[in-house]
Amino acid sequence: MSKANLLDRRSVVASLLAERKDAIVVGGLGASTYDIAAAGDHDRNLYLWGAMGGAVMIGLGLALAQPGLPVVVITGDGEMLMGMGSLATVGLQKPGNLTIVVLDNEVYGETGGQASHTAGTADLVGIARACGIADARAMATMPDIEDFARSMQDLSSGPRFASIKIDSANLERALSSRDGTFIVTRIRGALGFGPI
Repeated sequence: MSKANLLDRRSVVASLLAERKDAIVVGGLGASTYDIAAAGDHDRNLYLWGAMGGAVMIGLGLALAQPGLPVVVITGDGEMLMGMGSLATVGLQKPGNLTIVVLDNEVYGETGGQASHTAGTADLVGIARACGIADARAMATMPDIEDFARSMQDLSSGPRFASIKIDSANLERALSSRDGTFIVTRIRGALGFGPI
């Protein structure tokens, strides 16, 4: 795909979360967390500010603990590359309610914009399939994303994996709370649990 035709990251995330209903949404390090916050702060958003490589494993734990709720992980290519082993665990556990979305701009945006491995030979969709995630796809159009967003509510046909090529624009940060205690207490309350 031509770099000129890449999708706008904020539009992609807003479309994915437009009909989120009761979904728990985990944001990976950096820009994906800003994109989730820009789409609208929510009590069931779990923002990860410094857990690079951990978003999918946290999402997997939530999906296994809350099988009656959709769990969506939205992260970037750099964070996903760091946590690739998590895809093997997801493929083994096969939680039907888990969706993983990688916003792939082919750069390490949080460390200066160096080219990531997805700009070269790394095929995240192929890796996800090889790890046992049968529903793994690349998406390049907004209609594809809108259709995929509806499937995220399905609690039995997952896990699902999508890699979406996006532009590498450096957008203004939409900051949510960075207070870890507040974030965890808020999501626990939204799920019906008391304070820690």
